[in-house]
Amino acid sequence: MDTSTKNGAVRSRARGMGLAAIRGLGLCLVVLPGAVLCFVLAAVSIALIPIGVGIVTTPWALTAVRAFADWRRVLAAKWCGVRIPSAYRPIPKDANPWARTFGMLRDPATWRDLRWLPVDMTAGFVTALLPAVLVLYPLEGFALAAGLWRVFPDGYWYGFVPVTGQASALGAAVLAAVFLLLAHLYSTRLLHAHFTLTRAVLASNQDELAERVRVLTETRRNAVDTSAAELRRIERDLHDGAQARLVAMGMDLGTIEMLLDKDPEHARQLLAQTRKSSVEALAELRDLVRGIHPPVLAERGLGDAVRALALRLPVPAEVTVELPGRADEPVESAAYFAISEVLTNAVKHAGADRIQVDLHHADGMLRISVTDDGKGGAAIGAGSGLAGVERRLGTFDGVLAVSSPAGGPTMVTMEIPCVLS
Repeated sequence: MDTSTKNGAVRSRARGMGLAAIRGLGLCLVVLPGAVLCFVLAAVSIALIPIGVGIVTTPWALTAVRAFADWRRVLAAKWCGVRIPSAYRPIPKDANPWARTFGMLRDPATWRDLRWLPVDMTAGFVTALLPAVLVLYPLEGFALAAGLWRVFPDGYWYGFVPVTGQASALGAAVLAAVFLLLAHLYSTRLLHAHFTLTRAVLASNQDELAERVRVLTETRRNAVDTSAAELRRIERDLHDGAQARLVAMGMDLGTIEMLLDKDPEHARQLLAQTRKSSVEALAELRDLVRGIHPPVLAERGLGDAVRALALRLPVPAEVTVELPGRADEPVESAAYFAISEVLTNAVKHAGADRIQVDLHHADGMLRISVTDDGKGGAAIGAGSGLAGVERRLGTFDGVLAVSSPAGGPTMVTMEIPCVLS
């Protein structure tokens, strides 16, 4: 390993150590008061249920607890990559206070949240505080060695080292260096341990299994609905397009047979019209086949298919592809049509002047991003083309994320777990 690589690794570890300390300290400022407040509110509200007051306050208190737990789930995934599933049972929006209260109390996830709060305000507080202590406490030892020990004429304890003079202050600096080394080695691991502890209390294998079954059931239903809609679209396009033209061509050919001897000129005109109709019918059939499974996708793969798709756009589109192999055909098809829908939205609704498409594969995920410089405001919702894209990707456990502030730019990110051949 050369010197520049070593220096880069050291800087990276130092930056990670500093981030762990800042994040741990930030957690400490919220963990203890937040956990205590949520626990007290929930406990008092539940205790007041027998006299009727808790029926009104308990849903609000438990909602606050869930929000606090969900916030920790977000931080766990964002900071340390620790995934903690949220598997609360849905509560009908129009439920009355009694149904809402006892519906939440019958949810096992509620009681896991309430068990987690005392753990969070004790062991969780310690694991969040340790990274900050290991990084910040050495500063005091170095300050004592630099002369701060003179401020304490009666002596001063730094850890287990009594500081009474310059020699013992240097001993405190040595201890501070040990603490700093421990911070370098373990600060990020301690923060990861904090979120691992959170997952151990909040998560449940049964809930993960139930959530997985629910997601699979929903994606299967969406896949069936999408397939049925696709079949209806193909049938409609055939009936209204190529089939109608072929019927008309058959009628024209019958008329031509009768006119060959009586009116050859008129027959030649009908032949020209029939030839034009055959060309149009062939073009419609090709478009239909391309809409089912483009030949370029089958022959040359997703990258070239997206490049061909970009060439047909009315605005400039830059396509970057870093795929060392090919995914399974269903995955490629889903990704292709998802990209096609996003590009169509960018052209029709965003008013984009330029589009960038990036495809690459990393960590077992096919990652696709489509960025345009349009007016923004895109969102995933009912009736939106992006909702259809999300359903299509969900069949393969894929996810869709949209960043589209008003005024743009819009960035649509898609991820599909897959392996490349």
